[in-house]
Amino acid sequence: MNDRTMPEHFHINTPLLESVSMSRRAGTAVYLKMENSQPSGSFKIRGIGHLCQQMAGRSKGVVCSSGGNAGMAAAYVAKKMGLPATIVVPSSSPQLVVQKLQTQGATVTVTGKVWDDANAEALRLAEVEGLTYVPPFDHPLLWQGHAGIMPEIAASMGPNLKPGAVVVSVGGGGLLCGVVQGLKELGWTDVPIVSMETVGADCFNAAVKAGRVVTLDDITSEAKCLGAKSVCKTAFEYSQSGAPPIISELVTDRQALQAVETFLDEERVLVELACGAALAAVYSGVICRLQQEGQLKTPLGALVVIVCGGSSINMEQLNTLRHKLHT
Repeated sequence: MNDRTMPEHFHINTPLLESVSMSRRAGTAVYLKMENSQPSGSFKIRGIGHLCQQMAGRSKGVVCSSGGNAGMAAAYVAKKMGLPATIVVPSSSPQLVVQKLQTQGATVTVTGKVWDDANAEALRLAEVEGLTYVPPFDHPLLWQGHAGIMPEIAASMGPNLKPGAVVVSVGGGGLLCGVVQGLKELGWTDVPIVSMETVGADCFNAAVKAGRVVTLDDITSEAKCLGAKSVCKTAFEYSQSGAPPIISELVTDRQALQAVETFLDEERVLVELACGAALAAVYSGVICRLQQEGQLKTPLGALVVIVCGGSSINMEQLNTLRHKLHT
């Protein structure tokens, strides 16, 4: 595909929906940015679409390492651009993800146990086969693409309203970096970000506690799409700057799963466990506790939860998680 026929962007402007039930739980208006409705199933298409457009016409194919969602975005964009895509996934990725990637026309290679192993193979393939490497979270063009989520939220909320806080799930830190940059562009550097991770996939929280980027020994959480052993350096640096303030919080896999189940019951939407981490900020009372501790204002104002979505979930996978985590 050449530049003249390429679409302006591959993502859509997703709905911002008020949740009556979540608002009741949080004691303030809760708005959901429904990134699960993106063509590839998650927010990842914003940054990956933007990055791929920048290298249009200079690539003979793309390679991406992914636990699922980055790969789905890269496969979707490559297909639209008429480029072959190779997606390297770790063995921890559900078979559902592999099948979805193949349906998009991608070549899928399974390497290693965790994302870091798959990424090493993707970098090798890029060098040996001359493919364009598409990183899943650690690249300025990705963050630039993800940053567009905040002007959309601002436009949906209207001119006289800004969030009291924004809630995001954090894996490698790509979405977090984009939200920070988007808030800065809007001049909203006083809006706190609540970053949510699951215990066992908590590289950002570990970095914040240690005061430096650290490498986890292993990924023990079932939220595999949060499973980077180290957070990107820029995300950590943003956590230290204080503008906007970033509050790092953890929930258990079970709390994330309960959030996924409650969200399905109340909002009629199925999302993956990684997204459940953000939803658990409301469902598990994290927001209310942060208010009690004085880390968030009371009253808070509108709370925006980014529903990052996810491709690695269906009813069979949900039942598998239930069996693992509720027994």
